[in-house]
Amino acid sequence: MPEAALRRSVAINVAHGNAAAHCADCEARHIGMCDALTDDEISFLARTAQRTTVAAGKVFIEEQEPAAYFYNISAGNVRVFKSLPDGRRHITGFMGVGQFLGLDVAGSYAFSAEAMGEVQLCRFHRKALHEVFGEFPALERRLLNIATHELTVAHDQMLLLGRKTAQERVASFLMTWAERNEHCPAGGVPKPGQKLPLPMTRIDLADYLGLTIETVSRSLSAMKRDGLIALDHAHEVLLLKPQRLADIAAGEA
Repeated sequence: MPEAALRRSVAINVAHGNAAAHCADCEARHIGMCDALTDDEISFLARTAQRTTVAAGKVFIEEQEPAAYFYNISAGNVRVFKSLPDGRRHITGFMGVGQFLGLDVAGSYAFSAEAMGEVQLCRFHRKALHEVFGEFPALERRLLNIATHELTVAHDQMLLLGRKTAQERVASFLMTWAERNEHCPAGGVPKPGQKLPLPMTRIDLADYLGLTIETVSRSLSAMKRDGLIALDHAHEVLLLKPQRLADIAAGEA
């Protein structure tokens, strides 16, 4: 092999090796999108990734802006929201490690996304990612299936929340958030005594659940009074009786 070609080959292999090593150590490797990919698929996907850190409070996806990038969250939490005609915004979800952002509608983002704290992202330029898809069409199908599934789950959850009482909505959120943070299997119930981080504010939670902040606070206080949860920290809840919470969420209480 000519020396120049050999140097290029070594450089490419080193770059791929570094990318693979980064992915192996990433919090998101075995969560969400990345968990569905083999090591070989991850290696090829990683070669297009631009790793970036977003400061707390920064909006990194703007609704209706050209959808130039896909994002995968490798650390931190993100609030997703829609802008209303009167200038207000409505939070439609909270995204965490391993979740995939960047679905577009006719080439534009369908929502905005803001870092709740410092967030680390793998950013993929749409054109570069499509080139990888050209080499590995099965990878494209796999990623789109995951993204479509998560979108369907989010829509179903919003429909259910719209039909529930305030306490049922809060209990539903706690169960869903516990599952999303891998404190219980899908459709399961966390173990008693499980600590659940709540990086969102009460205002965020009220917005997402379609309630006032006073109603959210009253619901949490009632759950604490009944011995279902403990609230020793503003951004953490201790699930004392998760089965009871699951029953409330299902409207069986």
